Amino acid sequence: MHDPRDHIVNKIYHVEVLPPKQDSTKLLIDLDLFKEKYLRVLNSGYCVCITDNAMGIMAFQGHEIIEEMSLYVHPNQVMIHLNTFHTKADLDNILESCKNLKIESLLVITGDGSDRLPKLQPADIGESDVESVTSVELLRYIRRSYPNTFVLGVAFNPYEPPEHEFAKMKRKIAAGASFIITQPIIERNAQVDQLINEYPTIPVTVEAWMSKKLSLLSDAIGYEIPADTEYDPIETLKMLHEVYPQCGVYLSLVGFKTQYDLIKDVWK
Repeated sequence: MHDPRDHIVNKIYHVEVLPPKQDSTKLLIDLDLFKEKYLRVLNSGYCVCITDNAMGIMAFQGHEIIEEMSLYVHPNQVMIHLNTFHTKADLDNILESCKNLKIESLLVITGDGSDRLPKLQPADIGESDVESVTSVELLRYIRRSYPNTFVLGVAFNPYEPPEHEFAKMKRKIAAGASFIITQPIIERNAQVDQLINEYPTIPVTVEAWMSKKLSLLSDAIGYEIPADTEYDPIETLKMLHEVYPQCGVYLSLVGFKTQYDLIKDVWK
């Protein structure tokens, strides 16, 4: 398996690509667009990161699209998000498919639920001392069921109360996490600084918000950003590289028509 530090040492961006929604009215067009983005990221030498029912909206799974469209996989350049809103059968199918496809990197998160999505129960994955399944229990299950198969990462939310988030991070590391990706930040963040100081041997990747729509960021993080705030995603990306040179960078909501060619000149 690859070392997650390689992405930082070799300046490999993580680039988020959303799979088509299951209720799409233009599915074939959406699939072709996904394929175009996927191949463009891989051919650039970056890591394509495929979300799992982001914001609780039902979408096709990354492994399904890769298999259906016969897309090639480089173990060091594909990351699948995996949350707790699945049936046990679907969870095992996802993990088995990722293993067969040689997808090594999994970002394990609790995830956003909805009334349409099932939820793993503790008994499903051999847990008896918790009331609900979080990323911690899911990490333990994957590590136990697929030893030496996946490189497991977790999320860090710098907008949560520090004592709560750092206690949870301690449990995530103990459960098998070997890299961390933050929620989006648009400036230096005291909690991210603390995270880096507390886990100097764990690779940390900061998420860069690449959309000018800060209202969407406010919705995503639950932190109000004034609507009149001026925001330049490329300049913010440059700033994050300067402030956090020891970190990787995850790009969310990248504009492939307007921004993608620009980011290649930022991290040199």
